[in-house]
Formats: sequence, C-alpha cells, structure tokens
Amino acid sequence: MVPTNIVTLLASATEIVCALGYEDELIARSHECDYPVSVTTLPACTESKINKNNVSIDIDAQVKTIVEQGLSVYRVDGDLLRRLQPNFIITQTQCEVCSASPKDLANAVQDWTGGKPNIVSLEPNRLSDVWTDIQNVANALGVPERGEELIVELQGRMDKIQARISQVKKRPRVACIEWIDPLMAAGNWMPELVEKAGGKNIFGEAGIHSPWVAWKAFCDADPDLVLIMPCGFNMRESRRDMPVLTDRPEWSTLKAVRTNRVYLADGNQYFNRPGPRLVESLEILSELLHPELCAFGHEAVGWELF
Repeated sequence: MVPTNIVTLLASATEIVCALGYEDELIARSHECDYPVSVTTLPACTESKINKNNVSIDIDAQVKTIVEQGLSVYRVDGDLLRRLQPNFIITQTQCEVCSASPKDLANAVQDWTGGKPNIVSLEPNRLSDVWTDIQNVANALGVPERGEELIVELQGRMDKIQARISQVKKRPRVACIEWIDPLMAAGNWMPELVEKAGGKNIFGEAGIHSPWVAWKAFCDADPDLVLIMPCGFNMRESRRDMPVLTDRPEWSTLKAVRTNRVYLADGNQYFNRPGPRLVESLEILSELLHPELCAFGHEAVGWELF
C-alpha cells in the first residue's frame, strides 16, 4: 500500500486533515499550523515575509507593497518538499495573504522530476464552501464517507445552537472587525455565523471578501456589540493595537462602548480559520450575543471583555 504522505500549507487544512483522522499521515505543515498542538513537531515548509510584531498599519502597508509588486507574502521551501516527496499537498486560492497559493507552490516544485503530488486547492468564501472543502479533502484521500460524517457532525452542532436561540426576540446589531488599522469588517462566512448566533451583521456580506470601513460609517452604524477579531491576531496582539480606535473622540460615545459590549476574540485560532473549529467560533458568538442562553466555556480562551 502506497503511504499517504500529506503536506498542508494552511492552518485550516491541517485541522481538516486531522479531523478526518489523518494526522498520522501529515509529514509537514505551514509555519502557521499549530492546532492540534501535536502538529507543531512537524517541519514547517513555509515562512512569512511579514513582520507580525509590527502594528496593524505597518503590517497592512507591508502586505500591500509586496502584493502590488506581484509577489507573494510567503516563501515555500521547495527543497524540503522535494526531499519529503508528499503524495498530497493541500493549499488554497481564497486569499493571497492567508497562505501559500497554488502559484507559490508551482514555483517551488516546478523542477521536480518524476511523479508530482496531488494538489488539493481549497476555496472557502462562505460557510457552504467550508463543507465542500472538507468533502473535497476527504474525496482526495479516498475516504468520502469520513467527509460526509464530519460535515453531518459539524452541521448538527451548529443546528443545536441555532435551535437554542431561535426564539430570541432581540437580535443585537454586530460589527465584526477583521483588521484594526485601517478598519476592515469581516466578510465571507462571518455574516452567516453572526446570523446563526442570533445577531444582525452590520458590515460585510456572506461569500464576499472583507470590506474596508470608513470610521464615520462605523460610528454612524453605532453597533450594539463590537467583536474585535483581526486576521492572524490573538487577543494580546489585538489589545496592543486598540488605542488606534479608543483614542478617537467618538469611541466613548458608541453604544457598544457605553454598554460594555466590546469584546476581543482570538481571530487567529477561531474565526479566521475556515475549518472544523468554525463550530467553536459560533459557540463564542452565541456566548457573547446571548449569554443568558449559551455558555460553552470559551471565556478567557477564545474571547475576553475589552
């Protein structure tokens, strides 16, 4: 039997592979793959050109400069891939900033000799695409039934949450912030999660990339609840950059600020990863929007009060 040697080039793909029961077949990962923790012992075959220690505005400027030059924000270690000779490489086409793309991969392995690996490319733009991606990975690995079972399980957990809050009459108006400076709201699957959690999403559309938001438009919308969940940031990193917002004179006048409903979430571990833990992301949203009905134990781990 030919070994199933898998390399994943984005964190959500690693989580999908592990949820399908193929963690033991992983032989390398991206530099951002850190869940489950056991995968961190695997060699990393990518690295970022971005200095994550910078503040939001500097990271944004660095990314824009690299992308405008037609370059990738990631380096792929082609030498390592050639030595490992994987049967499967899983990457994505959804976002050139999120992970190594098929173009990056092609550049890294273009001089391979002999057989080439099966490249599985994910494209999660909305929640239904996440289920499709899970199934596509399962199909590629030859275990379609595992994909079907995992999807049923994840959707079932989401359905139970929705059922719990289906009768709520008051649905908070929610602003999900995916980048602090410049200000960006969350799009793609996030509006769907907000609706499932019993809220009304203010900015961003399901299936559409995250939109930039003018500060005046944000203030005019005056959300009931603000969730700060920058892409790739944990709560400590988000809190570091919050003065960009809190130092503005309008900040203290916002309803969410006055009612103490501004929260920081670990966007890097949950909301920004279109994989199995979007269920936990929905649990977090449900806890924040309707604490009288939902308590899943994510406080201090997945979210904290600002």
